Amino acid sequence: MSIFRCSRRVASQFISSSFPRIVRPYSTQLPSYEHLLVSTPKPGVGLIQLNRPKALNALCTPLFVELNDALRKLDTDKEIGAIVLTGSEKAFAAGADIKEMKDKTFSTAYGSDFIEMWSDLVTQIKKPIIAAVNGHALGGGCELAMMADIMYCSTTANFGQPEIKLGTIPGAGGSQRLTRAIGKARAMELILTGNNFSGKQAGEWGLAAKVFESPQECVDGAVGTAEKIAGYSRIVVKAAKEVVNKSQDLGIREGVEYERRVFHGLFGSKDQKIGMAAFAEKKKPQWTNE
Repeated sequence: MSIFRCSRRVASQFISSSFPRIVRPYSTQLPSYEHLLVSTPKPGVGLIQLNRPKALNALCTPLFVELNDALRKLDTDKEIGAIVLTGSEKAFAAGADIKEMKDKTFSTAYGSDFIEMWSDLVTQIKKPIIAAVNGHALGGGCELAMMADIMYCSTTANFGQPEIKLGTIPGAGGSQRLTRAIGKARAMELILTGNNFSGKQAGEWGLAAKVFESPQECVDGAVGTAEKIAGYSRIVVKAAKEVVNKSQDLGIREGVEYERRVFHGLFGSKDQKIGMAAFAEKKKPQWTNE
């Protein structure tokens, strides 16, 4: 068994699942996680699986403390080129843990910046993150999936921002990211009604990049894409993610100028020389990540 320092109970749960198994111990010494399983199913790929099965992976602060820790370590691990984030077949994450927040007051929530840590670090990770969504992705679960750089889902996926039913609104970016992804009219309808939408609709509306027939195909597809990305120059992948994200913050003129500056900057990298020389010589490039 090559699950790094997991308890026997958690390890057995993982092995009995149909999701990809670990092929080597994780390269960085990490503490045992109560709410996560971390593995490297393919070279260069870090796989994080949310693991609160009894709560359908409901999100809570302790889970995000662990998730942020795992993401930081994967982001700085030189052996990892891309990250896959998934849950179980039943639930990616079926929302936030209401028990944690139901008794909070304005002063305690605002004073402690409640749930700020739930989104800030995820969106600051430099390496690409692919969310593989199966089952329920509601409320905070939908928001977490939308924080990823690429979203894959299966036809079993069930998305929604049902916060209005609880007397509140999305608080981890749902109103902003959903509107950018699917447009104001659809996002407004979903957020004001609390209605759910399917994995098929997520694909049709452009929220998900690909939709798969089964949960296993979804995770396999995400791992396969992550492995392909991890096979390219790490410095160029980082730059590509950066310029695409800038398109969300800048106007088209400023964005094109920003892209061009990064493009010019890559001519100072070794991998640009390696890549173009290999293309001209019809050889496979051997990246140095420099």
